[in-house]
Amino acid sequence: MKLIADHVTYQYNKGTEQEIYALKDVNFVIRPGEFIGLIGHTGSGKSTLVQHLNGLLMPDAGTIYFDGEDITEKGYDKKKLRSKVGLVFQYPEHQLFEETVFADVCFGPKNMGLSRKEAELKAYEALKKVGVEEIYFDQSPFDLSGGQKRRVAIAGVLAMQPEILVLDEPTAGLDPKGRKELLERIRKLREKDGITVILVSHSMEDVAEYVDRIMVMNEGRLLYDAPTKEVFSHYKELEEIGLMAPQVTYVMRDLEEAGLPVSTEATTLTQARDEILKAFGRKM
Repeated sequence: MKLIADHVTYQYNKGTEQEIYALKDVNFVIRPGEFIGLIGHTGSGKSTLVQHLNGLLMPDAGTIYFDGEDITEKGYDKKKLRSKVGLVFQYPEHQLFEETVFADVCFGPKNMGLSRKEAELKAYEALKKVGVEEIYFDQSPFDLSGGQKRRVAIAGVLAMQPEILVLDEPTAGLDPKGRKELLERIRKLREKDGITVILVSHSMEDVAEYVDRIMVMNEGRLLYDAPTKEVFSHYKELEEIGLMAPQVTYVMRDLEEAGLPVSTEATTLTQARDEILKAFGRKM
């Protein structure tokens, strides 16, 4: 199902001296099965934007459409919307509240009207998908490590079987191993279940490795919306708004300037390796 933003504008402190535009005339279409990266410096409007996608915030102007319906219309079923467009907050503590991990993940399905048995089955499946072991099921979610809390928060959303999963900085604070493991699980979820994923991240390496399309926010506006390689080809423009391209981008540019016949479109280590070996005439 498509999710469409049509000329979305949003202001904080509207009508006061502290009035500020968080979103300005934002337009895009998110199609089924896409893996999208949403990037931008702090204060660019990323978090405000994702809270519009499932109706936590309503635009001051413009419209959000989901499956052809205007979610801003009076009487629109936002409870149903939030089961279809699942948002995982940057800080998992903001959405963990039950006494045990298992009870927390069961909450969403139960709230959708599923029976206890059905809810427990959905919770069990979701926890397994994100790699939470059964020894943690009866523990308090607040006793877990930061990485485990994030997994439980994601499982709580997945248990409702959303069509779109929005992840706001899901790897913040994780070590490289934990970050890679979590993102690999998300990639597999997308490939196996066909779920649409929107990844909000400050890590350009993570974005380059996993997403197919990047949306760049700057001062409340959508600056770029294009395939990953195309966006990172504008690395100088990204630098001007406080963002960096992946380190590989700069390495490949330097190699090209040094006379090595490599493609500067490489944005991941694997792509860079292939290009370098090709330039030296070696078979893969």
